[in-house]
Amino acid sequence: MTLEEKILNDFKAAMKAKDQLKVSTLSFLRAQFNYAALDKKKNALDDADCVVAIRKLIKQHQDSIEQFKAGSRQDLADKEAKELEILKAYLPAEMSPDELKKIINEAIASTGAAGVRDMGKVIKEVMAKTGGSADGKMVSEMVKLRLTPASA
Repeated sequence: MTLEEKILNDFKAAMKAKDQLKVSTLSFLRAQFNYAALDKKKNALDDADCVVAIRKLIKQHQDSIEQFKAGSRQDLADKEAKELEILKAYLPAEMSPDELKKIINEAIASTGAAGVRDMGKVIKEVMAKTGGSADGKMVSEMVKLRLTPASA
């Protein structure tokens, strides 16, 4: 069963259970899948494309939560946080920092990266190897830290 099919089944189950928050969240997610499929000129997305769409929505929710908190709208921030938890349930398990360090070191060796200017090549290879099971922001920070020469 693909991730898209699992989400459709969960959407149907949430409708039957009258779980309005989950229904609206998954409905919006399914719409994002449709937009992504149209962009790629496909009928259906593979799991990797679904994970990319979910991560994009998660980032939007995290940004919204920050904005709502800054605007003293805790009620809306709480709603976004609940939706965020629903979305996170569909992501593959996060990689541990140790596993990620190993992959980063392999990517640096294979690309021959020598400094921060080679960061893009390394990140691209790391993200391809992790298959969506690592947060892009964390990968970026760890690669930058690894490629920045220690100040003497």
